[in-house]
Amino acid sequence: QVQLVESGGGSVQAGGSLRLSCAASGSISSINTMRWYRQPPGKQREWVAALSNDGTTNYADSVKGRFTISRDNDKNTVYLQMDKLEPEDTAVYYCRADLRTGRHYWGQGTQVTVSS
Repeated sequence: QVQLVESGGGSVQAGGSLRLSCAASGSISSINTMRWYRQPPGKQREWVAALSNDGTTNYADSVKGRFTISRDNDKNTVYLQMDKLEPEDTAVYYCRADLRTGRHYWGQGTQVTVSS
């Protein structure tokens, strides 16, 4: 099992920045890829960014060039640096750990609100 705890959400004005954190514990060595998702109000959850064990990163087109996913292996933490935030980025943000077994685990989510 893997436990994930997100933090760093909050309210910010358009153009501002936030950094989300996702602290992992448990069977960390089994993790293959870490992902961030978000769920805007009244919409379905959507994928935002991914970071594989080999360091490969991928981003949704809507956040490319504005968001950066990274990790600190010593702290077992993955980050999502969000710059140039827009009101459309308002959502609950979730991190997800994808294990080599095919299973995945979700965090509890953290709210991000961007005002215009």
